[in-house]
Amino acid sequence: MDYRRLGKSGLKVSEFSFGAWVTFGKQVGVDDAGSMLSYAYDHGINFFDNAEGYEAGNAELVMGEAIEKLGWTRDSFAVSSKVFWGGSKPTQRGLSRKHVTDAAHAALKRLRVDYLDLYFCHRPDIDTPIDETVWAMHNLITQGKVLYWGTSEWSAQQITEAYAVAAREHLTPPTMEQPQYNLFERQKVEGDYAPLYQMGLGTTIWSPLASGLLTGKYNDGIPADSRVNLPGYEWLKQRVESAEGKKQIEQVKQLAALAKEIGLPIHHMALLWCNANPNVSTVILGASKRSQLEDNLKALDSKAKMTPDVLARIDELLGNKPAAPQRF
Repeated sequence: MDYRRLGKSGLKVSEFSFGAWVTFGKQVGVDDAGSMLSYAYDHGINFFDNAEGYEAGNAELVMGEAIEKLGWTRDSFAVSSKVFWGGSKPTQRGLSRKHVTDAAHAALKRLRVDYLDLYFCHRPDIDTPIDETVWAMHNLITQGKVLYWGTSEWSAQQITEAYAVAAREHLTPPTMEQPQYNLFERQKVEGDYAPLYQMGLGTTIWSPLASGLLTGKYNDGIPADSRVNLPGYEWLKQRVESAEGKKQIEQVKQLAALAKEIGLPIHHMALLWCNANPNVSTVILGASKRSQLEDNLKALDSKAKMTPDVLARIDELLGNKPAAPQRF
């Protein structure tokens, strides 16, 4: 396991990390969570991702109890939460100063920690001035309840505005963005955010396997035990069954052939492709079974296979690499 600085901060996070989305509190209870967390930790993972919106806080409850039982020292790992979807009432959602503050306190209790290493704005809130959100995050940092704050799925313009507010008011700027990034989702990370890396932005990317599409498991139809059949994930089933989804499945078959040629399973190639981007601080893995996590971590043994030639062949096959800025 290698470690990378989170943007321009001094915090070093493992190149692969482990997240709770979809699994903890829904498919995974405390005992199985503890087994996976222990395996991840023992194999070098030091960042564990969560959010108030994951199973209405139950994912954080499961992770917090499991970590407490494992007895890790607090200085040996980093844990995150994200704020936006805390409940149905107007004061329980969004990025107002009130909800940002209330949600942080609630996450601390659920995760059973004294501070959050990373705290993300889970989505942009067009009803709250960015100034207010930046101030709320800065205040939590000065109180010692949060160490670093960031955004998730914000536009480059919104992140730039947050930087500008922080500079103008002498506040703490965002350290990281958590975008979706995989072989099919490239525009933000490789295109839109490019100028922000010079300002010190780190990325903690999610869905590196495109919600399982890049494992090849949908190539011959949807398995009965797939996450797309879980209640609340009908949107994912619609995506897989859409015209675009069917096109991507055909591309997955071509990618699988290339992966086989270089001696990798397709999901390892997909994970290592994300990891090969120097602007990716960490690749967040998800798993409902320990065996899945064990398998994904084995991908790191094959980093040398992701040569410039292989990366170029992937670009040629997909034809979706964002255009570089044009020089006139």
